[in-house]
Amino acid sequence: MANLEVIGLTKKMLSEAIDKNTYWKDSLAPMPKSKALWLISNPRIEDDDYCGVIGYEGKKMISFIFMFPDLINDTEKKKVYWMISWWVHPKFKDTVLGTYIYNEAVNLTGKQIFIKSYAENVTTFYEKQPFRVIASRLRHTIFFSMDSSMLIGRFRFLKPLKLIVNWIDSLTYSIIKTLNKSKFKKTTKSLSYDYITQIDNATWNFIEPLCKNDLIYKTKDYINWQIDNDQYMQTPISSKFPYKVLQTGISNNIHIHSLNVIKDGEIIGFISYIINFNELNVKYFLVKEEGNYDLCIDALMENFYKVKTKFIFTDDTKLSDTITKRYKTVFTHKVLKKGLAHNETKLDQENLVMLNRDGHFY
Repeated sequence: MANLEVIGLTKKMLSEAIDKNTYWKDSLAPMPKSKALWLISNPRIEDDDYCGVIGYEGKKMISFIFMFPDLINDTEKKKVYWMISWWVHPKFKDTVLGTYIYNEAVNLTGKQIFIKSYAENVTTFYEKQPFRVIASRLRHTIFFSMDSSMLIGRFRFLKPLKLIVNWIDSLTYSIIKTLNKSKFKKTTKSLSYDYITQIDNATWNFIEPLCKNDLIYKTKDYINWQIDNDQYMQTPISSKFPYKVLQTGISNNIHIHSLNVIKDGEIIGFISYIINFNELNVKYFLVKEEGNYDLCIDALMENFYKVKTKFIFTDDTKLSDTITKRYKTVFTHKVLKKGLAHNETKLDQENLVMLNRDGHFY
């Protein structure tokens, strides 16, 4: 590793890299260019704030940590950094490189670090690091079909039986869809959906009180940035796209929908979700009156089937439990996820709640 170079990537440096196309010339990029453009458009991030750390051996990227700052919802609006992902080239997995770059990233942020979740294979690493658990929650994946692509990906011996597996998957999906559509068909007749690309004042007036106790400080401009569709890049002919990326954001079918659920001329719910191939990933699910909660669930399910997705992904346990109670599913996969903060991260709150929408930058 004689030619090792570690670079702390600031917002200003990322902006200059976009202009020069620095990170999108090779076969692997740290993030989609669309995600980089979206990131530097966030007014909450200052020019000298760090957005990542990149390790090079010669001219080849061998490690990348993706991170960027946010504001805590307290009186001081203190700055903390989300550490989104940590990648090391397989060639260097068993070396000190990964830990070295990781510690470099922690130090660059002044040890003001939040981690929303981490992969199971680094559990032992974090148990030895100066981090504390600030929130635990279940991550739910609700399947409405067998999802043949995922099934074959996990059980390779099924690949020769792909046609049969696809047929069973299609049949299962159709049966469950018919049963579920009969559930929301009647209840959603009284609803209309105001699809939006930017939050207006009426929408913000509905959202603001529902987010006042969030871990992360929410403003109208911030949520408009968070749900901005420009962060995703559609690639109709994916096989011809010149590079792969470490961060989610490029697909032949990836985009976000945000909508107000309207009943009798009034907003009763706000929903924002990402579609990525067969997945519907819930970003915001806000309902003011408890009596309208099930109705907004039905609105979500109507959208789910309209956009032809096959499973729902969320960290919101109430949302997941209500869906599985009201609707037919194949199964729900649940995994415990722990949110961490560095021991030196300054926090006023004793009982923190890390909600689905906090740190949701998928």
